[in-house]
Amino acid sequence: MSILADRRTRLLVQGITGREGLFHASQMLEYGTQVVAGVSPGKGGEWVLGEKVPVFDTVESALTATGANCSVIFVPARAAADAMLEAADAGVPLLVCITEGIPVQDMMEVRAYLTGREIRLVGPNCPGLLTPGECKVGIIPGHIAIPGPVGVVSRSGTLTYEVLYALKQRGIGVSTCVGIGGDPINGTNFIDALEMFEADAHTEQVVLIGEIGGTAEERAAEFISDHLTKPAVAFIAGQTAPPGKRMGHAGAIVEGGEGTAADKIEALTAVGVPVAEHPEAIPDLLKA
Repeated sequence: MSILADRRTRLLVQGITGREGLFHASQMLEYGTQVVAGVSPGKGGEWVLGEKVPVFDTVESALTATGANCSVIFVPARAAADAMLEAADAGVPLLVCITEGIPVQDMMEVRAYLTGREIRLVGPNCPGLLTPGECKVGIIPGHIAIPGPVGVVSRSGTLTYEVLYALKQRGIGVSTCVGIGGDPINGTNFIDALEMFEADAHTEQVVLIGEIGGTAEERAAEFISDHLTKPAVAFIAGQTAPPGKRMGHAGAIVEGGEGTAADKIEALTAVGVPVAEHPEAIPDLLKA
């Protein structure tokens, strides 16, 4: 009942000896995720988290020793692009970058490098992945969701948590939650996630959480109309945002009359996707 991350995920944590990396590695390990290695240049040979996780100087050496198949990146913004490129060079098939504030030019280089390679990037500036009861990669609190048939894909971190908890409160479980992040350039978009949910036999419905800025939600609406056979519901954040003012994420800005909440809501409702007025209303829109 999952896409991208499950019980078979063998996770390495880039930046594991930093404050954020160490804290969240502990949380992921406690949740039951197989955290098999950490990478911090110059700290190779050390062990962390009660001597449970070995630290390596490079991603390549960590991969060789542990067989990791996913990397989560908690590296500061100035070095995050290099961390992603290093993991890609080593052949890690799934990268999840939590880091925020990465320059757009750096992400353009990363995206160009990944083009044509069999490597999936989620993020940056995202909360990561959660497959309830199986695996958590990133910073989504594990206790706010239960296993079930609803796939969730979101641009917003905090709203993701609100929706997951609202679903749990109503006894509605989640197959996988994918936080794609709100930066202008990222690795996985709405359509990528919707394609995976469409192909997942255990996902029966989909929740899409969008926000102002860009046209990702409008493109997702087109995909839903043409390709998604499963019921979908949505919520769009930033309905009262003033034009020209960035709201939270770097990509959440309305410019030139494009990217407004009204445009996104209109596009989704036009293809039969109900749009909730607030996150807590999403469970009411899902089909019983």
